[in-house]
Amino acid sequence: MKLLIGVGLFTAIVVVAAAFTIGNKPSKKDQEQKVLGESQMKILLRKDTHLAGASRTEVTVVEFGDFQCPACAVAYQVVNQIKKKYEGKVRFAFREFPLMAHKNGYSSALAAETAGGQGMFWEMHDMLYDNQKEWSDRNDAIDIFTSYAKKIGIDADKFKKDVEDKKYDAKIQNDLKDGNMLGVNATPTFFINGKKYSGVLAYDIFKSMIESELKKGK
Repeated sequence: MKLLIGVGLFTAIVVVAAAFTIGNKPSKKDQEQKVLGESQMKILLRKDTHLAGASRTEVTVVEFGDFQCPACAVAYQVVNQIKKKYEGKVRFAFREFPLMAHKNGYSSALAAETAGGQGMFWEMHDMLYDNQKEWSDRNDAIDIFTSYAKKIGIDADKFKKDVEDKKYDAKIQNDLKDGNMLGVNATPTFFINGKKYSGVLAYDIFKSMIESELKKGK
């Protein structure tokens, strides 16, 4: 979910809270219009896309997210519940889509991808969302991210150097390019078996969508 620059904190909280409470449930017609075509499905997941959950499953959830996005932090909590509910049944993927409006959106994406270079993407992913308020508006965000690198047990010196050198910039740019090609224009945006849903999905709605896709695979 995009938040306009200069909007006050109170407005941001209201927007995010409303999204969490109501969720985002497109009409059947909208869902049918947003199913990706064969050529689009080929770019939804790349060889370097970060995956979690079941290795073989009938349901794949792909999220395009921004670690500084408040709505993404809300969605993160919902996705965690879904992961626990469907452990071993659903595959999850995360792709970078940092928004220009967010001060540390890009640097946090670099932090996650750099940790991924040391095999700890999901650990950094969780650290960034769990502590979003700590670093979102800080000028020393990279130092904070480096402290997270130490906490998750990776080489912090190498991590900081790779972040500062923007070693994984190409990965982020490719994710952004693919997201734009797939019509992503807000965060979070989810693709559930190729069906696009923009915004925070309430748990019950997310659950019903997963159940629907699992039934199709039987």
